[in-house]
Amino acid sequence: MLSNVDLVREFVKYSIQKQEVLLANPALKAETVYKSNQITAKSEGVVATAQLDKTPPEFLIKANSSHWDLINETLANYSYILTGELDSRSCYCYQHCQIPKDYQMHCTKSVYLWRAWWRYRKYALQRGIPLELLIRRRGSWYPIKDLIISDGLLYIKTLGSEIAVHSDDLVIWLNKIEVDSPNPFLFEF
Repeated sequence: MLSNVDLVREFVKYSIQKQEVLLANPALKAETVYKSNQITAKSEGVVATAQLDKTPPEFLIKANSSHWDLINETLANYSYILTGELDSRSCYCYQHCQIPKDYQMHCTKSVYLWRAWWRYRKYALQRGIPLELLIRRRGSWYPIKDLIISDGLLYIKTLGSEIAVHSDDLVIWLNKIEVDSPNPFLFEF
């Protein structure tokens, strides 16, 4: 029997390949419904939709779903990022994004970026442009120079600007992957 993780991975993989899907387990069902693949949670209804008529496909994920973290992480592993705000159906739209080589993408609450920063900050003091952590801003990736918490906000300093976000705001960021060593920035959700 497929676990929820395996079912979501297969759903994303088939959807990216624009193939029909029909999978189920006790909690989730993935199926094709008129030019879209959908995941339905038995207790929540439709929680994810892949628009197969677009190239590459777009994904819509219900923001308040109990499966959002799992689907979000899986989409990030396939280089899909959250774009824009919630739509009228309380869904986030995900689109494919080109990820620089040797980086892993994350779309998390900013507190997870803060945790990664604490592991990384000693490298930021070295000379040159810090390239271990990058943040998505206005359609581009920017190196993170510093992170500061003040008055309940996280201030992210990049080479050209400063971004202020709340601890539960979503941010899209990359960490550099060392080819021969384990990744210290991997998180379990």
